[in-house]
Amino acid sequence: MSFNFDGSFFNDIDFSDIPTGFPTVISAPCKSTWVINKYFVVVVYALVFFLNVVGNSLVVLVIYNNKLKRSSTDVYLLHLAIADLLFATTLPFWAAYKASQWVFGIFMCKAVSVLQEVNFYSGILLLACISVDRYLAIVHATEAVTQKRHWVKFICLGIWIFSLVVSLPTLLFRTVFKSPRDAYVCHDSIGNENTEDWMIILRIGRHLVGFFIPLLIMLFCYGFTIKTLYQTKSSQKHRAMKVIFAVVLAFLICWLPYNLTVIVDSLMRTRFINETCEKREHLDAALSTTEIFGYTHSCINPILYAFIGQKFWNSFLRILASKGIVNKSFLARYARGSTFSFGSTSGNTSNTL
Repeated sequence: MSFNFDGSFFNDIDFSDIPTGFPTVISAPCKSTWVINKYFVVVVYALVFFLNVVGNSLVVLVIYNNKLKRSSTDVYLLHLAIADLLFATTLPFWAAYKASQWVFGIFMCKAVSVLQEVNFYSGILLLACISVDRYLAIVHATEAVTQKRHWVKFICLGIWIFSLVVSLPTLLFRTVFKSPRDAYVCHDSIGNENTEDWMIILRIGRHLVGFFIPLLIMLFCYGFTIKTLYQTKSSQKHRAMKVIFAVVLAFLICWLPYNLTVIVDSLMRTRFINETCEKREHLDAALSTTEIFGYTHSCINPILYAFIGQKFWNSFLRILASKGIVNKSFLARYARGSTFSFGSTSGNTSNTL
């Protein structure tokens, strides 16, 4: 694999100084020549921050104002939006870090890193729960689907607790120290070789449990869901199929490259893959680049709901009409009813999608 970056576009910052979301240690005494333009990174983070806050705030607003018609999927979407908003609070710190060095101290280093990890794991687990919920509602449309809603809040609580637990190694090992380039970095301080091996094994386990297993659940559930929707002649369900496909595709594009790259990094550090300066150089570049794609996922779902899911837009217009911001004739003209239906009962239909 080769990278043909224009030197005028990527400059200023070493890839090896850019933090990844998971434990990383420099194991090869190599001088990296891959650099990325710090202003480009800051602009991207600022754009993601703006879209994240605006989009996910609208999702929270729409779901919060539909208390009576809130489905189990809406509850999962609400928690997903909250997780993404929490992650948005970390972006200004990462942007300042990429522009210079870490100047916020050890406490903020640990706090910001843990928030980033919690968002990642809670996000994938909530998306997996949504896939199971939609699978039960569409493929197995039974009374049992509507009787399980009281468990949703406990499932969400369990997801938050699990995400926090798997993020504890970051809380323990993430700290601030001076890099060989005499700049303060917020990174993992592993210590001896035995600790490093243990951390790498733990990292692989966390990726299996916190990413690849939920991903398999999503693919299984959405595969059968799309098959069921495809067999119907309803235009509403075909729209549902498009949103499902878009949500899964966005997640895969944003997070799968980074996770695969981290797995390769772990195999290299455990010496299953022979490490050379050239491989380390390319891998560090891939880690930093794919991490940026992962960060952008926090602002993508609200965009999908707004532009593909008609119900989100209709619900938002109703809220504006209730506040007197838009008149009712405008609402009657553009809110064309429910065009995105999931279940056989109204109580099991998402008001956001």
